[in-house]
Amino acid sequence: MEVYDAMRTTFAARDYTDDQVDDETLQRILDNARFAPSGGNRQGWRVIVVKDKAIRRQLKEAMAPTIKQYKAQAGNGETPFNSINPSNVATATIEATSAEFPLVDDLESAPVVLVVCVDLSLVSSFDKDLPRVGVISGASIYPFVWNILLAARNEGLGGVLTAFLAHQEPKAKAILNLPDYFAVASMIGIGKPKKQLTKLRRKPVEEFARIDCWDGAVFPT
Repeated sequence: MEVYDAMRTTFAARDYTDDQVDDETLQRILDNARFAPSGGNRQGWRVIVVKDKAIRRQLKEAMAPTIKQYKAQAGNGETPFNSINPSNVATATIEATSAEFPLVDDLESAPVVLVVCVDLSLVSSFDKDLPRVGVISGASIYPFVWNILLAARNEGLGGVLTAFLAHQEPKAKAILNLPDYFAVASMIGIGKPKKQLTKLRRKPVEEFARIDCWDGAVFPT
């Protein structure tokens, strides 16, 4: 598949057929994804290939409170877990919200479940002293995550990057026996999508690109 085609058609695939993904295919996906860039080329990622259904079930149960909060806030028209705008959703509303969510509902039977972690001792967090939530650390792990999804697309598969598990990192660390200095970056599902999308909806370049400064001329002119 051409690179631009893969970029334009790699969608968030959460619903898979019963077709299995063999270890050879997954190894090929990871073998190509490993060429992603990272700060200082330190490659601080660790991938947990979660095959045990009991462990998958524990991860599913750990994510339930996070999913309920996410859905309740989204249902209220909010951006869930936002660091700028506080939520107005009551605790009782969150508790009454269902924990059902695509992929997570079928976590035990998904063809592939990966938990991608990053070694924080190998990450340069240039914004760690700024008075806002940190984002720079992700530059050393999410290109690798995205490479996994692009590689899966190239194999005729689909996948999705989810971050619910990161909100429950202490539980995830206990379940997966992760060291303290590792952070949970993503949980990825991979399989053959029940429906292959080929056209995605995204904002045009003119809506987000400006020349020279925030309020500069629209690019392209």
